[in-house]
Amino acid sequence: MRYLDLVLVALYLAGITWFGARFRRTQRSLRDYFLGGRTAPWWAIALSIVSAETSTLTIIGTPALSFAGNLGFLQVVFGYLLARLVIAAVFLPHYFRGELYTAYELIGRRFGPRARKLTAGTFLVLRALAEGVRVFAISIVVSIVLGTGELASIAVIMCLTLFYTFEGGMTAVIWTDVVQMFLYVAGALVSFAVILTHVPGGWDEVWRAAAAAGKLQIFDFRFAPTAEFFSRTYSFWAGIIGGCFLTTASHGTEQLLVQRLLAARNQRESRAALLGSWVVIFVQFGLFLLIGLALYVYYAGAGLPAPQPADRIYPEFVWRRLPPGVAGLVVAAILAAAMSNLSAALNSLASTSIMDFYRPLARQHTETHYLRMARAATVVWGVVLFGVGYLARQWGSVLETGLSIASVIYGAMLGVFLLGVFTTRVGEKAAMAGMMAGLVAMALVKQYTAVAWTWYVLIGTAVTFGAGCLGSLFERREARG
Repeated sequence: MRYLDLVLVALYLAGITWFGARFRRTQRSLRDYFLGGRTAPWWAIALSIVSAETSTLTIIGTPALSFAGNLGFLQVVFGYLLARLVIAAVFLPHYFRGELYTAYELIGRRFGPRARKLTAGTFLVLRALAEGVRVFAISIVVSIVLGTGELASIAVIMCLTLFYTFEGGMTAVIWTDVVQMFLYVAGALVSFAVILTHVPGGWDEVWRAAAAAGKLQIFDFRFAPTAEFFSRTYSFWAGIIGGCFLTTASHGTEQLLVQRLLAARNQRESRAALLGSWVVIFVQFGLFLLIGLALYVYYAGAGLPAPQPADRIYPEFVWRRLPPGVAGLVVAAILAAAMSNLSAALNSLASTSIMDFYRPLARQHTETHYLRMARAATVVWGVVLFGVGYLARQWGSVLETGLSIASVIYGAMLGVFLLGVFTTRVGEKAAMAGMMAGLVAMALVKQYTAVAWTWYVLIGTAVTFGAGCLGSLFERREARG
C-alpha cells in the first residue's frame, strides 16, 4: 500500500465532495437545480462540456487505442468540430425560443406529448446503459489502487458523487467539472512527462520508434464503397462523417450535454461554450493518444508484457511505476473525470424524469415539491447506474463499448429531431414510427453486420428520417380519408 498516494486520493475525494455539496444553499427552484439558475459563464460551461464528453473512458481507453493502433482516432475528433458548427446553426436557435429545461420539450412542442415521452424514454435507456460502462471503467481504476473488488470500487465513487449532486444540482455539476478538468489535464501532463523519463532517449526515441512502427498515421483516405470500407472504424470518411453525426446527436439531442447548453445565459454564450469546448477536446485527445504511444515504446523497449485487458495499461503504469505522490495525483485526476461525468449523468437523468414525465402528470404542486422529487429521482438513478455498472463488467473495451452503445440509439434520436426541424408535414405518429424503425434497423446492423460503430449514427438517422417522411404520406392519406 502506498500511503502518501492513498492520502492524496482520499483528500481529493473528500475535498471535491465538500466543494460540490456547498452549492445546496443556491438551490431554490427547478431552474436552479437543473439549469444552475442560468448564471454560469460560457467558459465554465465549455469546460463542463469537455468534462462531460471526456470521462474515464477517454482517460483509460484512448491511450489503449494508440498503444494497440495509431493516431487514427483524431479523425473522429475533426468530425466533432463539424458537428458543433451544425448544432450552433440548426439546433441552438430552437432551444432558445422560450425557456426549456430538457431537449425533449422541443420534440413535445413540435410533435406532441407521446413523441416527447418516446424520445425522453429513449434517452433514459441510452444514458443508463452508456453510463453503466463508464461506472465500470471507474471500478478498474479504484480496484487497482485500493485492491478492492469491483462492487466495492463502484460503490465508493457512486456514493460520493451522488451526495454532492443530490445537494448542489447543476451548479455543483458545472463548477466541480471545472475543478476536475484542470486536475485531470494536469495529471495527464505530469504522467506523460514521467513516462518519457522511463524511455531511454525520451521524446525523440518515442517519436522515432512510433514512426518506425507506423503509429504516427492520422489520416486514412482510402475510399471504396465496399463492405471493407464500412467495417474500418477509423478512416477519414468514417471520422468526418461518423464523428459529425455522432456529436450532432450527442450534443444536439441528448440531455446530458444539451442541459449544459441550456444553462448558458443566452444563445450567444451557449454557442461560444460549444465551439470553445472543441479546442480543449482536440488537445485532450491528442495528449492521451501521445501517452499511449509513449507507453508502447516503454513496454516494447523494456520487454515487458502489456497488461490485459488493454484498458488497464495507463492506470496500472500510473499506480505501479510513477513515484509516490505523483501517482496519487494522477489517480485523483482519473477519478475527477469519472465523478464529473457521473454527476452530470445523474442530474440529466433526474431532469428528464421530472420535467418530461412527472411534472406533466402532476401539475398542481409547489416548486418545493418538484425540487424534493428532483432530488429523489437523483437517488433512484444513482441506484440504477450502480446496478448497470456492475453488469457492464463483461461488455468488452470500455471506450468502444460506450461509444457503440450510444451510437446505436443516437441515430434514431437525431433523425426525429431533424424531422422536427426540417419538416412541417410530418406528424407525431409518423415521427414515432420513424424513430422505432431507426432503433430496429440499428439493432439489426449491430447484431448481424461488421459495420463499424462510427457509421451507426448516420445509418440510424437516415432510416429514421426516411421512415418518418414515408409515414407522413400514410398519415396525410388517413387524415383525408
